[in-house]
Amino acid sequence: MQRKTRKTSKLNQKKIADERIGILFRIADNEALNKNIGQANRNVELARKIAMKYNVRIPGEFKRKFCKFCYHYLMPSVTSSVRLNPHEHRVGVKCLTCGKVMFYPYAREIKKRRRAKSEKRKYKIEKQP
Repeated sequence: MQRKTRKTSKLNQKKIADERIGILFRIADNEALNKNIGQANRNVELARKIAMKYNVRIPGEFKRKFCKFCYHYLMPSVTSSVRLNPHEHRVGVKCLTCGKVMFYPYAREIKKRRRAKSEKRKYKIEKQP
């Protein structure tokens, strides 16, 4: 009986940790928009500590909001610069604090666009006769 309660309490802790990580990143967004980058960096640090303590992954939407090397909050044109590389189908995000560059693919979006275009062509071909 004791094992079951321990397991449910761990699951509850992980759920609360996920919620707190989301809240901290939303606060970091607001702080960065108010030009308080230091506080945004602190919120990212707290979110990472919670994720490590409760062994929870940071969601993908939040992972791209901080530098993988110096863990500072990334805000385009303030603490980072963003470049598109259409030949390699990826986005390059350069942290202006440490100077490192992180790359994120966007091939999935290109494939989705191609599929939509080909479906549109099929529809036109079927409709013409």
